[in-house]
Amino acid sequence: MSSVTRFAPSPNGLLHVGHALSAIIAHDVARKNGGRFLLRIEDIDIERRRPEFVTAIFEDLNWLGLTWEEPVLVQSEHFSEYLAAADRLIQMGLLYPCFATRSEIAAAADQEKTDPDGAPRYPGLWRGASAETVGARMAAGEAPALRLNMDGALKALKEKRGDAPLTFVEVAEDGTQQTMTADPERWGDAVIVRKDVPASYHLSVVVDDARQGVTHVTRGQDLLAATDLQRLLQELLDLPQPVYSHHRLIKWSDGRKLSKSNQDMGLRMLREEGASADDIRRVIFS
Repeated sequence: MSSVTRFAPSPNGLLHVGHALSAIIAHDVARKNGGRFLLRIEDIDIERRRPEFVTAIFEDLNWLGLTWEEPVLVQSEHFSEYLAAADRLIQMGLLYPCFATRSEIAAAADQEKTDPDGAPRYPGLWRGASAETVGARMAAGEAPALRLNMDGALKALKEKRGDAPLTFVEVAEDGTQQTMTADPERWGDAVIVRKDVPASYHLSVVVDDARQGVTHVTRGQDLLAATDLQRLLQELLDLPQPVYSHHRLIKWSDGRKLSKSNQDMGLRMLREEGASADDIRRVIFS
């Protein structure tokens, strides 16, 4: 069966060679078996997105010799679909409003418990809050985030699947496959709809992967833990599960991960210094 892959950058900075690795692997997997390679602009972070970075993404990928299907999906144009998915979870009784700030969460959280991103595990401050309390805060003009009741979600999952473990297929760079067990509980009551945006990364990505028919997700090892929560959302929302490949991260010799913030090994900078697309391939696959 031919594969459908995607590269889904956020337009909040310029691409670097780590992004090139993700894009090239996804592109080459699709082209190898006559599949489809998609480009998706994940711009739900409205405060940080910049049109010039969208333009730069197209320019850098063209320079790498990659081609993709049109039209390109732009997430900020599809908030209604994410809200529809969130509404399904609300109807299942699995989302609840939360007004807690980061400082309030940090003060109340068990410092020994963190989520996979290293943030304090949410201590359930608003789980079970009364409708009157929530209504009063909303009447005062405050917008809540919507969090997943993880205990309720796991109960719903058990009712649906019994004792069958929640798994996903992981494909290594050499093509070997293994079935891995997802552990969404370590995320706690994760934010599914943000206060400032009618979506979250985890919700939008599973909705879009399903809508676009993505069969193979290629991304960095730093997003491996995200698969746990995304697999849970796929099951709760009756969405198909793709195969996953979490490739190695390209780092500096001192172990630092490349980042957009300091433009480590930026593609535009390397291109301006005379590097070619073949040079980039040699660097990332050496």
